[in-house]
Amino acid sequence: MNAEFLDKASRILNQVLIWIGGVFLLAMILLTCSNIFLRIVLLPVKGTFELMGFFGAIATAFALGYTQRKRGHIAVDILVNRFSARTRKALNSITYVMCVIFFAIVGWRMAQWAGTLRRTGEVTETLRIIFYPFTYGVALGCFILSLVLLVDLLKLIFEGEEPSR
Repeated sequence: MNAEFLDKASRILNQVLIWIGGVFLLAMILLTCSNIFLRIVLLPVKGTFELMGFFGAIATAFALGYTQRKRGHIAVDILVNRFSARTRKALNSITYVMCVIFFAIVGWRMAQWAGTLRRTGEVTETLRIIFYPFTYGVALGCFILSLVLLVDLLKLIFEGEEPSR
């Protein structure tokens, strides 16, 4: 597998996930508005708190990789910008390796937890919604972020491209 293939796969996966995340964000907006309106008129939407938690987790997790690709995360690099290009490249490489490993482990542990939730049949209190699909979704978001970081690392090492902010 070369870096080009991984970059293309990463781009496609992140495009799909950002659209799905956007749908969940839209559902959050609609749920909030309908809950406010129905609270005034009749009764609030049952299970809003549960749904907002699930939808927020998916919207956030699915946006992680896309945000990294677009360099949308906050970076404080006042000190690092004073270093030579070679030192910056070394520091960025170390950071990417640590982040790839960290988010791969987080995704793996989330997937394990989702498996436990699936086996135990854990559901929410109000709506009786099963937990594990959303937990698998968060794990997927972490794995995709790890992939994006790996692609960035490979670009930095083989093409010498420093990440632009």
